[in-house]
Amino acid sequence: MSILLEEKQRAFAELRDIKANLAARGWFPATSGNLSIRVGGFEPSAFTFAITSSGRDKSVQTPEDFLLVNEKGLPTEATSLKPSAETLIHSEIYRLTGAGAIFHVHTIFNNLASELYGERGSIPVDGVELIKAFNIWDEEAQIEIPILPNYAEIPRIAELVEGAIVPRIPGIVLRKHGIYAWGANAFEAKRHLEAFEFLFEYVYRLHVMNK
Repeated sequence: MSILLEEKQRAFAELRDIKANLAARGWFPATSGNLSIRVGGFEPSAFTFAITSSGRDKSVQTPEDFLLVNEKGLPTEATSLKPSAETLIHSEIYRLTGAGAIFHVHTIFNNLASELYGERGSIPVDGVELIKAFNIWDEEAQIEIPILPNYAEIPRIAELVEGAIVPRIPGIVLRKHGIYAWGANAFEAKRHLEAFEFLFEYVYRLHVMNK
């Protein structure tokens, strides 16, 4: 698909702002995590997205922070940059949901919650107000946030994404790894990510309090 220069620049600018915001919270320890924003038109079999390049310190801004890739996770322009190792997971989420942005971070609480409920296969959350951030307005709503195993081979994880997606839950957790949160655009994906992180901390602290 043809991508306009201004579309690319807009996506890179949004990613820079989000990266700086989340890095300031300590959500990218040791160069971990990745961010992407879809650019241009969309068909499940053909789309383009901007993504963080691999191994960069996300607490600083450089000209080498982002690149464009296609639906197969391959760069669309000549570059020496490598996309994030987890690009295939982003590709699957875009293909299946048509989302506009996907943010992936590693935090203490998303790791703890995923291990606490790893065998269950999902993280239960009951009646917490911030569930409304996902546009779920049921009184005393109960949700289950899916957990996938954290295999070393990314294609093995990508193969499981389709079966793990729950339409009203815009996120998937990799066990002892981190959360992938998505939305129609960067604003919505960030809102969802913040809600998930609040809920993970709530779930873990509630567990500790009740022990």
